[in-house]
Amino acid sequence: MRHLIERHLGKVVAGGSLAVAATAALIAVVLPHQAEDGGRSVSAGTARQDAVAPDGKVEAVPAEQDQGVGSDPLTDAETARAERIALQNGGMNAAARDVEGGSGPQRIATNLAEDGTGQGARRAEVMFYDYKKNVTITKTVDLATGTVTSTNTAQHVQPPPSHEELTEAARVLITDAQGAGLKQDYKKATGKVLTGPAELDLSGFVFRKETVKRLPAGLEPCGEHRCLQVVAKVKNGPWIDTRAFVVDLSARSVGRLG
Repeated sequence: MRHLIERHLGKVVAGGSLAVAATAALIAVVLPHQAEDGGRSVSAGTARQDAVAPDGKVEAVPAEQDQGVGSDPLTDAETARAERIALQNGGMNAAARDVEGGSGPQRIATNLAEDGTGQGARRAEVMFYDYKKNVTITKTVDLATGTVTSTNTAQHVQPPPSHEELTEAARVLITDAQGAGLKQDYKKATGKVLTGPAELDLSGFVFRKETVKRLPAGLEPCGEHRCLQVVAKVKNGPWIDTRAFVVDLSARSVGRLG
């Protein structure tokens, strides 16, 4: 049993038992479809049911309003507008870098801000990460006036990862020597060669080095650097346990726990 446990953590485990174990082991797991929408999700089953009239006829889903009311979640139009304002009017440094090294900061999430005015003002909090300076930037946008009302920049603040970050972390792992086990087990499960993150369902979480008694060499910068643990699943297939690997997105390197 011990030898099985010490085997590389790229092993494939099929069935629901691993899914339960993996879920229980994760803290603040961000599922791919949640990260894409700033942490908001909609049940596909519920959406389909809402679109069916009592007589069984399918009705068109009503168009989303451009402007929400009160504490309603941000609409797609509000989200896009808030992000545009935060980038254009918030004094965002063009020298910032995203997770792929491109110009501009990496968007992490956009959410409705709490109304501190008591007047029902609609405000959005747009969170970015600058991979050049390794800082988290949060901008508050007043949706009525179209202005940035506050900016907060903080180091050592690591919000849950976005879908883009999880995708890039998986890409780094796949191309790194540490990803050999992942690729071997993917081939065992599918008979195919793993070429990129698009072939996996991804979730994951921020690595907290203070939770590890013996920190491996190379992972000391985590916390200052953006470090993630990725949870991978073959599309329509089994889970592949990759939790022992830590991807430092700031340094674009991979470390291993244990």
